[in-house]
Amino acid sequence: MNWDNRGPSGGASRPLADLIGKAMQPAFRKRGFATADLVASWPDIVGERYGERVRPERLLWPRPVERDGEALPEPATLVVNTDGATALMLTHELPQVIARINAYFGWAAIGRIRIVQKPVTVPVRRRRPEIRPLTGDEQAELDRKLAGVEHEGLRKALEKLGSQVIARNRRA
Repeated sequence: MNWDNRGPSGGASRPLADLIGKAMQPAFRKRGFATADLVASWPDIVGERYGERVRPERLLWPRPVERDGEALPEPATLVVNTDGATALMLTHELPQVIARINAYFGWAAIGRIRIVQKPVTVPVRRRRPEIRPLTGDEQAELDRKLAGVEHEGLRKALEKLGSQVIARNRRA
């Protein structure tokens, strides 16, 4: 069996994140974002405190100003959504947040941030259920079933998957 990175059609399979960015490009452009990079990297840019509670909504770019016959880029206004309490904290840290965003872009892309107070849904983090260890008989049965798998990486992956399936399906 061929275990290279080929999909069912024979072409190389690609991560979904690579494909979704291109599909979402028109929607992001409509909101003033040239690419999805700012939205996708938002938690990394602004940090844990604001990553989930503040959402970038749109970029408002001013008309270019010409100086000496050359159009110079002016910084944009970033519109963000957040709840009231987070808006108050964010207001006090706007210079640092703007500096972090501009450091991400590599130039002074953002000149100011406009805060719109509206509810932002915070994703609920579910705890993974504890998986019990396999009994000696269960481990022996799994080892017997995987004995014919020669590829080391595949065998380890199947063993991990198999142990989780057995542990969840057969409650002790």
